[in-house]
Amino acid sequence: MVGLLATGVVWAQEAKQKKPPAVKQEQQEEAPPEEDESVKPKVFSFNPLEAEHDIRIGNYYFKRKNYPAALSRYEEATKWNPNLAEAYLRMGETAEKMKDKKTAKQAYQKYIELAPDSKDAERLKKKTGGS
Repeated sequence: MVGLLATGVVWAQEAKQKKPPAVKQEQQEEAPPEEDESVKPKVFSFNPLEAEHDIRIGNYYFKRKNYPAALSRYEEATKWNPNLAEAYLRMGETAEKMKDKKTAKQAYQKYIELAPDSKDAERLKKKTGGS
């Protein structure tokens, strides 16, 4: 019994002395870094509901004369739904309020491209210099 106990003590001491296997450099590099979700870039895919939501929020900001916030929401709406003509119209109107003629012109041109038969198209064609 003493021999068995002594063997167990020796084995326990050997186990303490052993180091855990070294992690290979390759394995460390493969582990994905922890990411803060708030820092990750937003991924846009076609989502008409989100686009409409952003337009409503943009309209809220526009009415309160917070034009940079409104413009940001309209731009985001175009990322959710690139074919949403209303978002481009609102972008143009907001950019005009901000005295950003270049952005307004680009937005209006895109609006005319998407909605050539709309009631605003003729007026905007004249404004942008288009025919």
